[in-house]
Amino acid sequence: MLVKTVIGRLLARSSHPASTLNALYKPCNPNLSALIFASSSTPLAGHHHYQQQSLRYFHTKNANPGEKIVEPKEAKRFMIDCMMKVGTVESHAEQLADVLVAADVRGHFSHGLNRLDMYIRDVKEKVCKGSGEPTILKERAASAWVDGNNLLGPVIGNFCMDLAIKKAKEAGVGWVVTRGSNHFGIAGWYSMRAMREGLMGLAFTNTSPIMYPTRASAPAIGTNPLTLAANGTKGDSFVLDMATTAVAVGKVEIASRRGEKVPESWGVARGGIPSIEPAEIITGGGLLPLGGHEINSGYKGYGLGALVEIFCGILGGSHWGPHIRKWMSTATDADLGQCFIAIDPEAFAPNFHERMQEFMDTMRNLKPIGDDPVLVAGDPEMRHTKFVEKCGGIPYHPNQIIFADEISQRLDIPKMRVKRTV
Repeated sequence: MLVKTVIGRLLARSSHPASTLNALYKPCNPNLSALIFASSSTPLAGHHHYQQQSLRYFHTKNANPGEKIVEPKEAKRFMIDCMMKVGTVESHAEQLADVLVAADVRGHFSHGLNRLDMYIRDVKEKVCKGSGEPTILKERAASAWVDGNNLLGPVIGNFCMDLAIKKAKEAGVGWVVTRGSNHFGIAGWYSMRAMREGLMGLAFTNTSPIMYPTRASAPAIGTNPLTLAANGTKGDSFVLDMATTAVAVGKVEIASRRGEKVPESWGVARGGIPSIEPAEIITGGGLLPLGGHEINSGYKGYGLGALVEIFCGILGGSHWGPHIRKWMSTATDADLGQCFIAIDPEAFAPNFHERMQEFMDTMRNLKPIGDDPVLVAGDPEMRHTKFVEKCGGIPYHPNQIIFADEISQRLDIPKMRVKRTV
């Protein structure tokens, strides 16, 4: 019953009432997500019943009836208007909107429009600054230490990765860490920023403590995501973007909104008690490390989360682990630590991109055990991106549009225009 406790706790900390959160984003067509759940009601021996969820990569030709199609440029306009209304300068609002729209286009709906209200709240309540610039505190040929000055995460992230890119082009490697940052959206945005320059990109961030380290009775580390992006040839790419917990918080939130149970390898209730109830996991418990319980090598996920924490909070001099504010709290500044690395493959063995392509082709050509093909990191997101292009916009659940309309009414700005309803 690990997952049962976490969701209730997160909802309790959220600025949204539970009823509103449940209406935020429930994929109208789960087949369109980069990863979907093929569920069966088969119970596991010795445990409570829950919908057994097996991850499947899926590609569909059609959207589900009722979905609202919104052009990416319109979603971006709406997000910029929202952020500027609460005091964010236009250039910063635009950088945030770019990251949020990219998340939705790539199928990571939990980190797109769904997160907009969190950024609005932080700027409005002045726990995050809507203007200013990061400061370089210390710098060498291939490294830099930055103070994000409590600006929006994407503003800091873009600044740091651009600095890392510049250093990588000059020295072969650029390594930049920052303190004083905030939630920066999907980590893959920053690794892909380096990838588009022909480099390998890596990015890491610590987050609010929600992971229960192996054998611990309380959460002490965040989901602490990591990402690596690299080009092959002919526009192909490898983009790994993953949490070091069993799942990201957003997946538990979505299960809550859908009224579903979750596998007990995902999270725990208060005190580390096993749970399959999303509300218990979010509102008072936490997530398990990648791998789940100790017997299933969950200590490896704990180790990866600690690695990210060392790169970010410890190396960057920011808050770290249990010293970071609680999820959705606005009692204090987040002061997150983040790490950005750019590597020029030309500084190493020749023909990197050709070998990278051969590696990806080899993986994809492996014989699958079932009907679904073997993929590499980034393939599901690329499929969803192509689907968005085919639809002529991002397919949002009607409840997400209702939520956006509530924001527009509250801020007195034009609503986000829907291109068409499926």
